[in-house]
Amino acid sequence: MSERRHDDRVDLVAGASPHEVRDPAVRAEIKRAAVWLGLAGAIALVVLLIQPLLVIFAGLVFAALLDGGVRLLGRVLPIGRGWRLLIVCLLTLVFLAGTFYVAGVQITQQVMQLRSTVETQVVRLSGWLSSQGLMPGASDLNGIARQALGSVGKVTAWVGTAFGALTTMFMILVIGLFVAIDPRVYDRGFQWMIPQANRAEVAITTQRMARTLRRLLAGRLLGMAFEGAFVGTALALAGVPMALILGIMTGLLAFIPNVGAFVSGAMTIAVGFSAGMHTGVLAILIYVAVQIIDGYVVIPMVAKRTVDLPPALTLGAQILASALFGIIGLALADPMTAMIKAAMERRSEKAGDAA
Repeated sequence: MSERRHDDRVDLVAGASPHEVRDPAVRAEIKRAAVWLGLAGAIALVVLLIQPLLVIFAGLVFAALLDGGVRLLGRVLPIGRGWRLLIVCLLTLVFLAGTFYVAGVQITQQVMQLRSTVETQVVRLSGWLSSQGLMPGASDLNGIARQALGSVGKVTAWVGTAFGALTTMFMILVIGLFVAIDPRVYDRGFQWMIPQANRAEVAITTQRMARTLRRLLAGRLLGMAFEGAFVGTALALAGVPMALILGIMTGLLAFIPNVGAFVSGAMTIAVGFSAGMHTGVLAILIYVAVQIIDGYVVIPMVAKRTVDLPPALTLGAQILASALFGIIGLALADPMTAMIKAAMERRSEKAGDAA
């Protein structure tokens, strides 16, 4: 059968359109203005979506943590990646379930007792400062302490309920788990969005950033385990009340250098003095000993194999991130700084090779 074809003929109107720009210089300026407007719009979009973006970044940090465990397990178990990831997840769940099963009731009781004890000690401190003329009113410091303690548990500034916090944590865990299952899929997708001329350099940079993040998290976990176990054991031997929850809080807050150590030390000393002057002095000595050992032994040893971030740079990044993004920004300040540092070092190496 013969196939009949029709010519696609249309009648075109002659002449330029009213909005057509025929001057090449004007067209170039319009394109340049469009680029700047698009950049401004992208920045505004990032500002509006900063909290969800931080949640996604937290999921990537969790994925890097799982990936580090999978890679470490791969050195001793020559099995598939999926099975190693399953083992890492199961070990984590067993550890958490075992901890809460053994000391769950005690932890719950000590959390409530810790809050009331810290508030009582704050009232005493504010009263002493007021009597010395160093503070206008005794209720000011107490109000600040209540506000700070009341904000514990908020994952982000826009999450104000326990359900919202749990939902945010669930999203972080799910994102991290999906990325850790097969990170190469997401890596290829990210490279696909990069121009071909720059893909090789971007791939090298992202690989270094991921390796830096894994090393940073490994060092953080080691420091958290050391500080939590040492503080909990030392406080229990010294007879300080609530030694278990103080050790757990110290270990968790060790994820945030500088700020976490100050907060955990303040709580430890406050609880120590609630049991008497002698116990308070022992709490101070334990806190000082932990900081000395951690600062001069643990951190230098970990920094040689992980990421050596200058303390002033870390603290400055934490201040900026907490002011801009809230508590979740404070928690993610170190991973952000470490990844930016790795990217800048790679760019400096490339510039040095080109020169």
